[in-house]
Amino acid sequence: MGTSIPRSDSNSSTRMMTPTADGLERFRSSLHGPLLAPQSPGYDQARTIWNAMIDRRPALIVRCTDATDVVQAVRFAREHGMTLAVRGGGHNVAGTAVCDGGLMIDLSPMAQVQVDPDARTARVGGGALLSDFDREAQKHALAIPLGINSTTGVAGLTLGGGFGWLSRRYGLTIDSLLSADVVTAAGDVVRASESENPDLFWAIRGGGGNFGVVTSFEFRLHEVGPEVLSGLVIHPLDDAGGVIRFCRDFIRTAPEEMVCWIVLRKAPPAPFIPAEWHGREIVVLAMCYSGKDLDEGARIAAPLRGYGRPVVDVVAPQPYTAWQQALDPLLGPGARNYWKSRNATELSDGLIDTCIDFARTLPDPQTDIGLLLVGGAVSRVSPTATAYASRDAEWVLNIHGRWADHSGDDAGISWTRRLFDAAAPFASGGAYVNFMTLDEDERIRACYGENYDRLVAIKARWDPTNLFHGNQNIKPMG
Repeated sequence: MGTSIPRSDSNSSTRMMTPTADGLERFRSSLHGPLLAPQSPGYDQARTIWNAMIDRRPALIVRCTDATDVVQAVRFAREHGMTLAVRGGGHNVAGTAVCDGGLMIDLSPMAQVQVDPDARTARVGGGALLSDFDREAQKHALAIPLGINSTTGVAGLTLGGGFGWLSRRYGLTIDSLLSADVVTAAGDVVRASESENPDLFWAIRGGGGNFGVVTSFEFRLHEVGPEVLSGLVIHPLDDAGGVIRFCRDFIRTAPEEMVCWIVLRKAPPAPFIPAEWHGREIVVLAMCYSGKDLDEGARIAAPLRGYGRPVVDVVAPQPYTAWQQALDPLLGPGARNYWKSRNATELSDGLIDTCIDFARTLPDPQTDIGLLLVGGAVSRVSPTATAYASRDAEWVLNIHGRWADHSGDDAGISWTRRLFDAAAPFASGGAYVNFMTLDEDERIRACYGENYDRLVAIKARWDPTNLFHGNQNIKPMG
């Protein structure tokens, strides 16, 4: 077995040493979870992640059941000079959760969520999905800002900053983070918080997986639900100019409990959409009011729902957990995904018109353009308070290229890049790392702005050989 391991594509300065059969057996016996090789049952399932464009074959996969397994895996990879990849939920569009020829740490068995309703805190394992977290927290009508697809991993979302329906009200996901347990490149387990290793705590709040493997997160929880007023209002794309401008102006004075995201796409064959609209271009207002008084929410949302002549209005009170899963059918695994994103300090007429123009030439029915509202509580945090620097962004443009098979690659990638370039004049300099692909190295410094040099210094302290380079990489030498 030792001679069957291919050379890793490591970017670290350590030379790869092929493990001996005895060394592999000692490694296997040190683990509580299984060690998978290419011939092992379950190997292909473990290496398969959400984005079907990613098809990589690690030499070894450790399905970690606890922090001890992570420690053993990190030490083994370091000692043998192996490329290291870390899978939390396996949802990241860049595909960095899996590597070729190296060692993959799979945290998915570590999906525990423990809620303390009295203290309003939660301890969340590094493999937990949004659905795992929401299910447990909503038993007590508690939540934190998370993403919009329940199969997303909490870990990757958090390390990149994290935002969703609650962010105008409660900030980014990292703004609710109290502490984290981190396995460092040295193979040690340390606690990161405002009082313990505060430099590491600062860095993991937006700096991605550059600084270690987070095995457990502790969050401060907020009152939300159990029901929210939420749903979709759908208009023809021909009316998009007026609809989007009205939404932009409406949301400027709306309370922070009210959020509306805008999506331009072809209508899917959903049962609540009239059949004659299936496959036609539409603009979707996805809205959520998370305040306690849903009648007040209905009053606030009425002008937005009443504008124009919508094709569909399915806004109603529903469980928060249901709303968190409402878009899952459009974001399932197995499709090929190539994304680009830009931040904007305002939703300008130029950006609106550019998005509408490109929505008329969508390369695939699964591709869409998202204009995602943040601002509010997100912008009230200093850009230097955490590694996440783009606090001035009011809107995030997510160009979501998505199609069924490789035959769509050329058209989908080309269209996505053209819209990305066309949107540049209307964007700010920042970026959201969770929406970035691996062909954007030149944007990493700009993404972190004035925080970049501090991140480099912290990287040099905690990971001087760049063992954790399978990410939007911050190199320890700058």
